[in-house]
Amino acid sequence: MSSSRPYTFDRVVRILASVLLLAGGIWFVNSLRNVLLPFCVACLIAYLLEPAVEFLQRILHLKGRVIPTLLTLAGVSALIILAGHIFVPSIIKEMHQLEHILRASSGSDVPVPFVPDNIIEPIRRWAASLDLSDLLGNARIQSLLNKGTSFVAATVEFLLHTLEWLLTFVYVIFILIDYPSLMAGFRRMVPMKYRPTVYRIEDDLKDNMNRYFRGQILIAGCAAVFYCIGFSIVGIPLAIVLGITVGILYIIPYFQYVTLIPVTLVCLIDSMSGNVRFWPELGQCLIVYAVSQCICDYILTPKIMGKTMGLNPAIILLALSVWGSLLGLIGMIIALPMTTLLLAYYKEYVIGVRTASAGQQQPPHNPDGVSRQPEGKS
Repeated sequence: MSSSRPYTFDRVVRILASVLLLAGGIWFVNSLRNVLLPFCVACLIAYLLEPAVEFLQRILHLKGRVIPTLLTLAGVSALIILAGHIFVPSIIKEMHQLEHILRASSGSDVPVPFVPDNIIEPIRRWAASLDLSDLLGNARIQSLLNKGTSFVAATVEFLLHTLEWLLTFVYVIFILIDYPSLMAGFRRMVPMKYRPTVYRIEDDLKDNMNRYFRGQILIAGCAAVFYCIGFSIVGIPLAIVLGITVGILYIIPYFQYVTLIPVTLVCLIDSMSGNVRFWPELGQCLIVYAVSQCICDYILTPKIMGKTMGLNPAIILLALSVWGSLLGLIGMIIALPMTTLLLAYYKEYVIGVRTASAGQQQPPHNPDGVSRQPEGKS
């Protein structure tokens, strides 16, 4: 006896109505994407800061979340200001240093061993045509002032973007203050008959995101510090900029190696000025990559994230390509936890192999929609 339901007229109408509602929802969200973007960014920031708020609430023994939220935001703001105070002068100094190196390399005839001249000459011409002082100076501002109307339009656009990010900051405050009640409210919005399935998927998704996303960002921050220190010891131009770029790209698996291209180019330009030799400097940079990668992969990742996702490198690259084509940069960031979750459900429901990621040892669900978790766990 077949267990499939027959496609009656009523069922077909319901399916078509659901498809139309889904398409309308996608169109509505796409139309309001500029308005929804600050809210989505605020939700992401609140999700990342929630453990700090819960920690402060627990150690201060406070029932309310207003003071822990304000303390968390004040601490994060202080860290950002401190980082800017430390790194911005170094970045500006490195930019001026790179300007002098570009001028020296454009007028120099120092050969680079084992690098063909048809590669060196275009780089020399590009270095001669590039003027960083113009980019760092007031030339663009002066051109906007001369155009008048363009300056007014740019000013209005700048103010609107500033208001959007201020609104994001306001969103973050209110979301963090009411974070538990908001999460419980979203769970109560699920119809009763769908709650067991939806709650289980939600718990699995939250576990995967908590285990991977926050841990990967922490590891990326540590990697940025390692690379900044390593490149500074080597002495290449733009060491801080390149180190921070490597750390940001570290959030996406294997993307930190893309920075080998600009690092090689910087080493090549530095060697063309006659200050250093290309291959020894590039070799030291490769040692920085190897040492930092070993520390992150074999020390930090097991300590911070515990078990790895257990995916083959080919599957990781395929997941990055698929999710990146669907959701862009956000899709590449969430590619690994989502792929792991989908594979876990496939193994359980299709193959019949039950895995821990697919819901083992899940907490029981409640009809009111509030998950029973220990205090302080997000």
